[in-house]
Amino acid sequence: MDLVFDGLVWTSYAQATLTTGGAEPPLPDDAFRGQANGLCGASVAGALFLVTGTHTGRVPVRVLVDDVAPDLGDWEEAVEVSLVPAGPEAALAGWGSDPAVRFSLSADAYRVRWSAAGMDAGRDQDVADDDHPAQDSYELALWPAPVAPDAILRRTSRIAAYWHDDGLRR
Repeated sequence: MDLVFDGLVWTSYAQATLTTGGAEPPLPDDAFRGQANGLCGASVAGALFLVTGTHTGRVPVRVLVDDVAPDLGDWEEAVEVSLVPAGPEAALAGWGSDPAVRFSLSADAYRVRWSAAGMDAGRDQDVADDDHPAQDSYELALWPAPVAPDAILRRTSRIAAYWHDDGLRR
């Protein structure tokens, strides 16, 4: 396992993105088109749209790249999507393309798991700042795998249910 990032990512409107190669950050409506899950949009080639509970502020995110799928662990929410990189360089960014980390991807296709804990607490808090750290946390795990439909692996919070069911019309 390669831990490529373990830090804080700026979110506003509960959004972050992962882009690869020359791909642009996806628009929300485009990113989730045709998907079952509402937390990790992967319908735009070479990019992901990531949803958080916290509306505005810095949220903890870990990014892992491995050769195999990681264990689900104790995460309360977990969704999986496929990503075909548009190039070997990936960039995780918060709202407004605020850069968090750049890293390399060498495979032709990846399975990506976006996992979360404390999404309801993050949503209830709404704004995270230095005096009030985010109550939610996330893990983005990537491993080489053939392209497959997106899937909801765990669904426990009311805010995740909202995003899966009603958040962005697909």
